[in-house]
Amino acid sequence: MSSRGRAASAKMPEKKDLEAMSLFRYQLRQFLRFSEEVTHAEGVTPLQYQMMLHVRGFAGRDWATIGEIAERLQAAPHGTVALVSRCEASGLVVRRASRADRRQVEVHLTAKGERCLARLASQHKSEIDAFGWVFERNRE
Repeated sequence: MSSRGRAASAKMPEKKDLEAMSLFRYQLRQFLRFSEEVTHAEGVTPLQYQMMLHVRGFAGRDWATIGEIAERLQAAPHGTVALVSRCEASGLVVRRASRADRRQVEVHLTAKGERCLARLASQHKSEIDAFGWVFERNRE
């Protein structure tokens, strides 16, 4: 059976679940709109901000590979290469050959990228504090 057929035969969630899902989507859209506004005001796109966040967001290191960034962005690798190239041209990131595996390329933030990320992440952190449950689970 196709996913469309399964979806058509699925039971409707309860009203309280629909209300919760609606509220979640509304709050998520508010946050995404906020993000769009502050990133554009900083002179970058929301996708460039997300890429910088993911570069610095890996536990135990301050860089990421193209493949890791693509996975985090849920994007195609070739599109991620283009995004990294645009960010590199803007002076936000640099690519370096891995010391451990010369076939692998590491993406690192530049000083300009670090400053941009710090400003944007600080604004996003303040805005997302209303979503405290997101961070509480990760602090355990």
